[in-house]
Parts: sequence; C-alpha cells; structure tokens
Amino acid sequence: MNSISAEVRAQLAPHGVLSAAVYLGNFLLVTGRTVLGEPTGIAPDICRAIAKRLNVSLELTGYETQIEVVEAAASGKCGIVLVGSDPARAQKVTFTPAYVELEATYLVPANSPIQDISQVDQPGVRIASFFKSAYDLWLQRNLKHATLVHADSLDASNMLFISEHLDALAGLKTGLVTFAEKVPGLRILDGQFTGIQQAIATKKANIEAVEFLSACVEDFIRSGLVTDLIRQYEVQGLSAASIHQKVN
Repeated sequence: MNSISAEVRAQLAPHGVLSAAVYLGNFLLVTGRTVLGEPTGIAPDICRAIAKRLNVSLELTGYETQIEVVEAAASGKCGIVLVGSDPARAQKVTFTPAYVELEATYLVPANSPIQDISQVDQPGVRIASFFKSAYDLWLQRNLKHATLVHADSLDASNMLFISEHLDALAGLKTGLVTFAEKVPGLRILDGQFTGIQQAIATKKANIEAVEFLSACVEDFIRSGLVTDLIRQYEVQGLSAASIHQKVN
C-alpha cells in the first residue's frame, strides 16, 4: 500500500488515536471481551489492523445498537465503524466494499407448507424480524407480498415468532441454527434470501480516508487476513467477501 497521506491521518486519527466502533449484537463478528472489557473478534481485529496501518493507537468502543454505530461515524465521533452496509445507512455515512458477507435466511415450523425461500414472499405470510437490522432493511425494500412483524431485538424476534405463531423468522443463518437447536419442531430453509455485507464506514466528508479504507479492505481479503480471522475465531455462516464487491 502507498504511503498514507496527511489528509487520511487528519480525517481518521487527528490526535494520533483512531476511534473505532463495532456493533456488539453481531455475534459472528464480535465474539467476546478482553479482561478489560474491550470487544474481541473479527470486527475488532479489523479495527486493530487499520490502526496498525495508520501507526496510531486504537480506541475501540462497542455499541448495543446499530443506529448508535452509524451515528458515531456520521457525527465524526469515531473515525471508522464496522457495521452492515445498506443504502439507508449510506445516506448518513460512506461505506467501503464489504470485507465479509453473512448468510441471511428463514426459519419455519417443521410442518410448514413453505419448502423454499421463494415461497416465503406470499400474501398472508407473516415474518418475524429484528427491526432495522441489516437483513430487515433488505426485506423492507424487497418484500412485495409477505408482512414483516417487527421486534426491537434479536431475542425478541425469536420469541415473537414462537408466541405469535408466525409463518417464518428472518435472521442470520448461524443464529437461526442455534435457536432451532434449542426449540424443537423448527427447520431452516436452504439457501439465503440475501447476503449481508459487513463493511467499514466513515464520515461522508472523509473522501481521502474512504479510498485508504477501501484499499485496506481489498488488501485484507487478498492477503488472506479475513479468512484467517474467520478460521481463528471458528465462526461459521460467513465468508470473506469478493474483491471489488459492490455495496447493495
């Protein structure tokens, strides 16, 4: 990678410290905490790799909601944040290409007549979904016939699916598999309705920094760093994104 310009350093780490944020609710990308309480996992390690490239220290914050993560970048509170990329969020921040992609699919009752993902978007079908999650934003844009029934957290969407006897539960495949293992009489539909792209975001004014961050993502994928982190943290249900993958 070429030498880092003064503009990039000023945009991302104006005081010699890279402030970064990750979404704690993404159990695939944030898998634990250090003894001091700092988030650990794939997303935190990507933040550390960027701080190393910049040759600055890292101040890492974990937020409980994705809205807080996006706002941290939009306001300039954080130089970078790692969160699911989406057109609605891109109105506030600028995203790099994705570094990983997560599989999003449906869980249905074992005796459901729905056998295929293509059969879910039908009149009368009700889908439990975590409101404003990356996959929920995709569903809001793309569903034509089925109805979304929203919950304000991931666990709440799981419980809503059961308590209201809904037709399907939307979610990340790994989480749905874990939920199905705990609750008998459920099955996962094969395939995915979308791949949720996880990317780096920064303030819209940080034009030079976006180019630097995008180059970092490409290098992290090409060098095998992303694949190595997936293997290190033993995470399933995601894969390194394709280089030059476009944001949806």
